[in-house]
Amino acid sequence: MATGKFVLGIVFLAFIGSSSLSFGNMLIKQGISGGYVSALKGWLGFLYNSPARKDMLGPKRQKAYKPLIPIAQAELWVREATGNNDGLRIEEYQASVGLKRGDPYCAAFVSWVFEQAGYASPRTGWSPALFPFPKLVKAAAPGNVFGIYFPSLKRIAHCGFVESVKGDWVTTIEANTNITGSREGDGVYRRVRHKRSVYRYSNWQIK
Repeated sequence: MATGKFVLGIVFLAFIGSSSLSFGNMLIKQGISGGYVSALKGWLGFLYNSPARKDMLGPKRQKAYKPLIPIAQAELWVREATGNNDGLRIEEYQASVGLKRGDPYCAAFVSWVFEQAGYASPRTGWSPALFPFPKLVKAAAPGNVFGIYFPSLKRIAHCGFVESVKGDWVTTIEANTNITGSREGDGVYRRVRHKRSVYRYSNWQIK
């Protein structure tokens, strides 16, 4: 009977967590030899870290997100149908955040890319909403979202992805722009912008 209780105690400890160390210390105080304690702690560690145990306890697992930049790069072919913020693909961007055909879609494009990569957020067609304080970062990095401030509008009014950084220059992938960098362009383009032209960066990626 005593042996059975001891075995049940071991199994219980394996499931409740990393208490093997404290249990081993308790055994030492009770006069159990160090060799037995080491063996016991080894078995407890094995059981605690086993895949079966983790599946039973259902620990939080990090979701496997797809890389953002390859998804954005694959959209570089997209152009508007009539130059009025329209076209089948562009309307997919707009619909993903509840916008309608004809609405500006730079932020919708960003949100759509995150959705394709498996992220639950951001989901917005309003570019300023892509830069909440908790998400702000100082330096540009691939996958970060950049924002351009327009004094005439007194807000961030254009955004896109940082593709790469070299010195003072940021290569971007952005929508509703053109080869000159307008915020009223005709599709998805790769642009090169000076860091001084960028007002904010945000990081929505899981670290």
